[in-house]
Amino acid sequence: MRTIQAQRRTTATAWVKRLLLGATIGLVAMGAEAEMLDLEKEDLKFGFIKLTDMAPLAIAYEKQYFEDEGLYVTLEAQANWKILLDRVITGELDGAHMLAGQPLGATIGFGTQAHIITAFSMDLNGNGITVSNDVWKEMKQHVPHKDGKPVHPIKADYLKPVVEKYRSEGKPFKMGMVFPVSTHNYELRYWLAAGGIHPGYYAPHKGDISGQLQADALLSVTPPPQMPATLEAGTIYGYCVGEPWNQQAVFKGIGVPVITDYEIWKDNPEKVFGVSKKWADENPNTHLAVVKALIRAAKWLDEDNNKNREEAVKILAKPYYVGADYEVIANSMTGTFEYEKGDKRSLPDFNVFFRYYATYPYYSDAVWYLTQMRRWGQIAEPKPDNWYMETAKKVYRPDIYMKAAKLLIAEGKMKPEDFPAESEDGFREPQTEFIDGVTFDGTKPNEYLTKFPIGLKGDDKL
Repeated sequence: MRTIQAQRRTTATAWVKRLLLGATIGLVAMGAEAEMLDLEKEDLKFGFIKLTDMAPLAIAYEKQYFEDEGLYVTLEAQANWKILLDRVITGELDGAHMLAGQPLGATIGFGTQAHIITAFSMDLNGNGITVSNDVWKEMKQHVPHKDGKPVHPIKADYLKPVVEKYRSEGKPFKMGMVFPVSTHNYELRYWLAAGGIHPGYYAPHKGDISGQLQADALLSVTPPPQMPATLEAGTIYGYCVGEPWNQQAVFKGIGVPVITDYEIWKDNPEKVFGVSKKWADENPNTHLAVVKALIRAAKWLDEDNNKNREEAVKILAKPYYVGADYEVIANSMTGTFEYEKGDKRSLPDFNVFFRYYATYPYYSDAVWYLTQMRRWGQIAEPKPDNWYMETAKKVYRPDIYMKAAKLLIAEGKMKPEDFPAESEDGFREPQTEFIDGVTFDGTKPNEYLTKFPIGLKGDDKL
């Protein structure tokens, strides 16, 4: 498997300069004094899946932000999310680009049991839901139009008659998502349920982890790069995935993205950088150094109104990162998104890496994922509100993030206003911009669950 590895340099790189200054009390960086981190481990291997939102890792590598911190990093693409998580747990990987639900799912024991933490949120938004051309042709008849074009956002209400038609013909309506605890699974379920289509339940306590109990639409796992081919083969009729695999369907002429996750939940958290709790405890300074480099990479990706995105796309198009055509990746990364072929619309926040405090690991983000795990049966038993809070705080670590932020500020690389205030309690203000109009308050998870007509709530058990 191809890897990308930082080469040790004998010239006066930023890292060598730091070594030379290591005997002093601190170092001077951009005119400000900063404390030198005593790294427990310098040679690191990080995993990722071939998606555009792995960009902070690629940029931290390519712009030598890892080397600035004294780190020699190997980046290695992984075959799927399970293998990636397993390798972090075993220590074969020091850390990885992860689905936001993975550290939470592992820590509570859904699937593999392991304590995984995150101190860095990699991005906001970045996903879409695509349907086959045949499904779109039928669905489109129910979608409102203006000036000859579909009115967005397109709700699952318009898919419901298509699903009902398939069922009346004895054909189960099959859709793909990337992993049981993926954002894509929860976003697809959220969208379907908001349109009155039941996406099914999990029942791990009964040995059923299909997620298809009582389902109107049958959801199953397909690895992201295989989504377009699986759709083209007719194995599934639609999918939810990150980029560039929705735009790839447009370029191949095999499907139509009908909605982005930005339209399902505006500025939703997507991926995180995850490490095992054991690794973090053994390598606290190394962990801080990694988070510092990733914060700088995220800022570079968004700075000056996305001026660096074209360069980022060229980097991501390399075969050992995402490996899709430049035009396919650029379609979403440079502030646009193409739905039907030729229907390209402005969507500057489709990918957000730093704006809106995107890198800060909010407890409320963790709580939202946990509510969805409960809603769809992955958490089989009712839990009190304080359980959600305690679990979020076990996994999401804004304390580590803020230590890294303060070091970057001391070094003159970042400004205080780049980060949430020190008084931040880790909870966003109640969020209202969901496709169904339901408000999410992270401090009231059980009350939130009662607002949905479809899904488990209260004392419900399967």
